[in-house]
Amino acid sequence: MTSTSPYGSWPSPITPAMLAGGQVSYWGITADGDDLVWGEFRPSEAGRVALVQRTVDGPRDLLPDFSARTLAHEYGGVSFAMSAGKMVAASLGDQRLHRLDGDAPVPITPDPPTPRGWRYADTVFLGDDVIAVREDHTGDGEAVAAIVRVAADGSVEPEVLIQGHDFYAAPTPSPDGAQLAWIAWNHPNMPWDHTELWVADLTGDGVENARVLPTDGEAFVQPAWSPDGSLHVVTDRTGWWNIHRVEGDLLVNLCDAQREFGDPAWLFGFRTYGFLGDGTLVALSAEKGVWSLGTVTDGTFNDFGLPGRASFSGWMAIGDDRVWVAMGGPALPTSILEVTADGHVEVVATSTSVDVPPTAVSTPRAIEFPTSDDTTSHAFFYPPTSATHAGPEGSLPPLLVMSHGGPTSQTQASFNLGIQFWTTRGFAVADVNYRGSTGFGREYRNSLQGRWGDVDVVDCVRAAEYLAGEGLVDRDHMAIRGGSAGGYITLCAMTFHDTFAAGASYCGVADIQALMATTHKFESRYDESLIGPMPEAAQLAHDRSPIHFADRISAPLLVVQGAEDPIVTPDQAEVMVDAMRVNGVPHAYLLMEGEDHFLAKSETVVTTREAELSFYGQLFGFEPAGEISPVKIEGR
Repeated sequence: MTSTSPYGSWPSPITPAMLAGGQVSYWGITADGDDLVWGEFRPSEAGRVALVQRTVDGPRDLLPDFSARTLAHEYGGVSFAMSAGKMVAASLGDQRLHRLDGDAPVPITPDPPTPRGWRYADTVFLGDDVIAVREDHTGDGEAVAAIVRVAADGSVEPEVLIQGHDFYAAPTPSPDGAQLAWIAWNHPNMPWDHTELWVADLTGDGVENARVLPTDGEAFVQPAWSPDGSLHVVTDRTGWWNIHRVEGDLLVNLCDAQREFGDPAWLFGFRTYGFLGDGTLVALSAEKGVWSLGTVTDGTFNDFGLPGRASFSGWMAIGDDRVWVAMGGPALPTSILEVTADGHVEVVATSTSVDVPPTAVSTPRAIEFPTSDDTTSHAFFYPPTSATHAGPEGSLPPLLVMSHGGPTSQTQASFNLGIQFWTTRGFAVADVNYRGSTGFGREYRNSLQGRWGDVDVVDCVRAAEYLAGEGLVDRDHMAIRGGSAGGYITLCAMTFHDTFAAGASYCGVADIQALMATTHKFESRYDESLIGPMPEAAQLAHDRSPIHFADRISAPLLVVQGAEDPIVTPDQAEVMVDAMRVNGVPHAYLLMEGEDHFLAKSETVVTTREAELSFYGQLFGFEPAGEISPVKIEGR
């Protein structure tokens, strides 16, 4: 029997506590023969990246108190590597590289003169040494990047192999150890705008004969060597991130298709392809934001057809006759899969311990909708779904529009407790891949250039209006939420548009110029592609900063901010809140002490999700089910 209750008030099998402790994010995979280790980003442990090893008895933590989390580029990424029974990883506490072959980690890089002053990422073994990207924060100015060689036993000081560019990523030795390939780029580019592919000869004294591949303004990512010593790289010179083989100064496209075989390098260590021992090229590729795993042969992508798997978290490891990938699907949580060359699949680990009845899982459908400039944008639409409840006849559900961060990132059709938390309660969700998102080719990704705070915001607004026009959601009860760049979209939508009846911003950018003045090196010139070169684009940056127009906000807004956020500082949130207080706009403000940009602590997740649910309940006229602490809405 199905009970009738107002949308938003349905009892859900997913509690805020489950969001905090019932799901992990994978943070890299590495393999050494049959030995497999991966990282788990755990909100229940204050954002610790735990190293987990596969054993015959199941997964086990390697070091219970160790967090393998690098802060290079602030966002970090993979900082651990394994080879021939040896393993190294960077520690969150001191950012030094440590050897992990005993009961306790042993540092192999020097103690920096300033806390966390030397940060290591993209580590890879080369014999008895480790090659890594190092970010040096010990000076007075901007952090200095280099590629260094570190003795795995810590017996000698790290040796700088390569320096001079603003940024480095993906140092990749050839199979015989004689050559090293890497990616480099300079301000004001981001790694998805324009990068360079370099290769050099490796010697005992360093590198020699460094040379760069001729480029035409493309974005190279992920160099890799095949077993026969041929260098490969992913580049978007065709308009799509395709895999190419390097032949001298020429590139040979191995699968000329409108598919993305790459991902924007927001984090170190992303991997979407590699070679088995016999040279078989195994790759992940996305078509309209939906990912598949398969092989590439004779110019064709051959999909393994993994049942129910359509999303990919960025992590892949290659063995001699199998690969390991982190993939999920609309009704399947992201899991680490072991896939053999003939397509046999084994689930090694699963990201969530929460058991949601299949009849309560909202399955998304991809939608395309018209937007500005006579173009089309993309989203995944999740209808409200419950095994036990339905909305009153003749009524429509409230809508949550989700705007992902980045902004050059993407949302995928993956089972996500954070989305199902809302749909099981009676919300419809539109998860928008606005213009600028990855997964739809370079032209779509670049369509945000110079138009940040414009086309991305319009796409989220048009998604809501499209769904309301289709009669799928309640036009009067539509809200928008997002974090970081998604929070910026939320603030812009609430400031410059009147489509939404409520919004929730998590560490959202309010002042573009202040962001660029205070943010870290990696993003310090990002505004030049998103807005335009300064000072010429200063007026445009002003006009697209909600902080200068906060008096225009008329609909209620929930603002959540990390007190120790180094990327979007709390003063931006506080100016917005002060303006709403002066203008009598209903609002709630949660300043989370001890939190940075990721808002990763379990208690933070519980507090903020309960507050957001209570916020919508008070505004939209429903009583949330369960024990939910109400949030105080000022000015209401």
